[in-house]
Amino acid sequence: MSDMKPNEAPEGDENGEEKDWAAAKAFFENLKTNKPRPPKPRYAVTIAVSSRTLFNMVAERKIYEEDGMEKYVAYQVEHENEPLKPGAAFPFVKALMTVNARLRELYPDSEELFDIVLMTNNHAQVGVRLINSINHYDLTIERFCMTGGQSPIGYLKAYMTNLYLSKDSEKVTEAIEEGIAAATMFMPETEIKLSDTQLRVAFDGDAVLFSDESEIIVKQHGLDTFFEHEREFENKPLAQGPLKCFLEALGKLQRKFYAKNERMNCPIRTFLVTARSAASSGARVLKTLRSWGLEIDEALFLAGAPKGPLLEKIKPHIFFDDQMFHIEGAKELGTIAAHVPYGIGQKYHRGKLIEQPAKDK
Repeated sequence: MSDMKPNEAPEGDENGEEKDWAAAKAFFENLKTNKPRPPKPRYAVTIAVSSRTLFNMVAERKIYEEDGMEKYVAYQVEHENEPLKPGAAFPFVKALMTVNARLRELYPDSEELFDIVLMTNNHAQVGVRLINSINHYDLTIERFCMTGGQSPIGYLKAYMTNLYLSKDSEKVTEAIEEGIAAATMFMPETEIKLSDTQLRVAFDGDAVLFSDESEIIVKQHGLDTFFEHEREFENKPLAQGPLKCFLEALGKLQRKFYAKNERMNCPIRTFLVTARSAASSGARVLKTLRSWGLEIDEALFLAGAPKGPLLEKIKPHIFFDDQMFHIEGAKELGTIAAHVPYGIGQKYHRGKLIEQPAKDK
């Protein structure tokens, strides 16, 4: 998988880039505005969200699928002064902004902030409605990438993306294959009250934070062999999974609060919610995180019990899991869930192998 910032500039270009950025920053700082300027991408934690995750565009999508692109664009232009309704990623984005506000209080000149980018394959004509909707909700989103029907995945590394959220599972899979943390978002079936003072992020373990190496053993050889394997390799760290880099980015920002003696009031809280059993296979997980130099605020080992009821108590702004049946159980109880299409688990549903279509010879 890629490092946290996958597209660092060559060392020889750094001085020129620094001068260009300093000049641009000085220009913007001399302009009078109450709106915070975006941080420098090199230092920011960049979250790229699609328009259909940030806003609820189900009706608009139906027009596109049934009547085609021209009718879709015409409808968006005709209704561009009507704000779109919030989508699955909206509470998450608002929570990111809350963290930024706290960071700016403690570090007024710091560039280490969340930077939210709207990454969409919408036509630029639709951009006016998106801009109007963002301004209506007072969202701090200054960077747009509108690709006019083309896939935006090729731009993710150029934007130094730490996390990409979309409704399109094929694009998410493509992003993961490019080494970028990504997930497909789903709206919950019921709405619950979320924290407006703390960003709460919940992760599954295997095939999300970690690789699917242990999951392969479970699927192919059963739980007893899995338990034996985990005990034997307890002191060998698991390989990283597709979202390890995002947890790392969250940890970087958490430590900025700890440095100001704000650990107990930190506006970021992370959760590990895993189907693993603590006594039988939990030690390797915790030792892996320790070997990476990462902390998790709460580790919850469920030993195969459903995750939905526990997530209903945690109330995360986003929950990442590689298994669709966990996603379904979570969203039924009001959790905003994000599917990570990675690893051997994609070939199974509720423990049963999904019949794969025959490949053409």
